[in-house]
Amino acid sequence: MSIPSSLRAPDFQARPYWWDAAEPPKRANPLPDRAAVAIVGGGYAGLSAALTLRRLGHEVVVLDAERIGWGASSRNGGAVSGGLKLAAGDLARRHGEARARAILETAAASFPFIEELIAREGIDCDYVRCGRFSAAWTPADYRSMEARAGKLAALTGHATRMVPRERQREALGSDHYHGGMIADGAGSLHPGKYARGLAQAAERAGAVLVDGVRVSGIRQQGGRFRLDTDQGEMAADSVLVATNGYSRGPKGGSAGSAMPWLARRLMPIASYIIATEPLEAGLADRLFPQRRVVGDGRRVLNYFRASPDGTRVIWGGRASFRDATAEEAAPTLHGMMTEVFPELRNTRITHAWNGNVAFTFDFLPHIGVQDGVHYAAGCQGSGVAMASWLGHNAALKLAGAANHNFALDSLHFPTMPLYDGTPWFLPLVGGWYRLRDRIDRMRA
Repeated sequence: MSIPSSLRAPDFQARPYWWDAAEPPKRANPLPDRAAVAIVGGGYAGLSAALTLRRLGHEVVVLDAERIGWGASSRNGGAVSGGLKLAAGDLARRHGEARARAILETAAASFPFIEELIAREGIDCDYVRCGRFSAAWTPADYRSMEARAGKLAALTGHATRMVPRERQREALGSDHYHGGMIADGAGSLHPGKYARGLAQAAERAGAVLVDGVRVSGIRQQGGRFRLDTDQGEMAADSVLVATNGYSRGPKGGSAGSAMPWLARRLMPIASYIIATEPLEAGLADRLFPQRRVVGDGRRVLNYFRASPDGTRVIWGGRASFRDATAEEAAPTLHGMMTEVFPELRNTRITHAWNGNVAFTFDFLPHIGVQDGVHYAAGCQGSGVAMASWLGHNAALKLAGAANHNFALDSLHFPTMPLYDGTPWFLPLVGGWYRLRDRIDRMRA
């Protein structure tokens, strides 16, 4: 299904809205013969790692199969928060109370880290600490949020407060949900500008960024590493793989990927986003009081916000669990949007796009070393702050400069028997989650 003409703006583009202001540029740097540290993956994690390593005096080359910042780093919704999409009780059962607490505290630390990084490097990316509204899909969802609101505030150091359904329009211009929770420890930015600014910061520090080089294998040789690429071989003393949602090989699966071991532990899931045409003056502020970012409590969630200039709605979600194009998914997203905001029913779409996020089988981010190769991956769709934080800490580990135990380092990293990096089961799982969401809503 393509976009109906009634929903398709005359200037429609099947590419990220963010690229209008900050399309990832092409770089002409050739592939070097060698590097002290080779970083595979030029997104937030790889660029953050490169910046940290350069600050520590290490020679760094960042390689990306596309343009630097081309992937999810310039395609996401731009919501910024720390934390994990996992209940504390689940963590405690799996890792024990002390380790679970350390994991939660480590995840929460990603938020102050990115704020400090943006300020220190002077990255112009429209960053605002605006807070987040988590919209309750059902009354039970609201009660669950209420039960953990105090713990979240204590963990992050930022206030949380509950908004019951009868006062919901104080937080969101819609009657679609059953109230929700405001968390002050969250922000928003322009992801394209952040990716560009982070790349520029790494270059200013002396990192070499190389576009259009696909790494198809990494092997140890005489205490060093050889990287096989489509542009020839490159030698490196150390390697960090930070490919996250783009870790599969060119034909899918783990074959031909930079690090097959990592690809077999990540589930790449497409997330789809649309941008609306400019709205009438003041409408975005009525829909998004205080311009907070929003995510709902469904299993198959929606996430949405006003554009940084307050003229449009940016709406994202898991519109399809199959290989759908952005244009095919756009009408579904528009329908989801107008269920929440009926006044946008006749508002047309100017942009539609998608990008891959990476989920792990334990729903935790990871850094570590396998066969001598460092890795950082698995942000579960909340990677703006977390990927930047993972890259920084993976760089400290690689350089031997970490001065504290990073709780997400060297955790058991599970996979599934016979899984090769292609999540063939997603349509089944996604369909089941959608059904459960509908049943929960009908019972509410």
